[in-house]
Amino acid sequence: MAKYLILIYGSEQEWDAQTPEELAAKEAGHIAFSTAAGSGRLTGEELESVATATTLRASGAEPTVTDGPFMETKEALGGFYVVDAEDLDAAIRLARMLPELGEQYGAVEVRPIVDHG
Repeated sequence: MAKYLILIYGSEQEWDAQTPEELAAKEAGHIAFSTAAGSGRLTGEELESVATATTLRASGAEPTVTDGPFMETKEALGGFYVVDAEDLDAAIRLARMLPELGEQYGAVEVRPIVDHG
């Protein structure tokens, strides 16, 4: 088994415009994902808006602290899961279940977590 970080991206404008029915369907999709992952779902959280982000950038002896995300893009990081899966293919099968993949700017990134043990 290996650990994978699943990053969920999408359009904040699209998320903010969702109807209660669309939000309920999305929540059902995340429940289905969590059920399918079972005990392999180690953690996961929805993130606050990028407007609440703070970025620290290297700039000499002291980092510069700025408001906002690391970079401006159409896709915002909206949440994440950490899963324990048999292999990358299994992690991808789980990630395919995420409802954000049905949205115009939806994207999901799957990255292995380095095992230092």
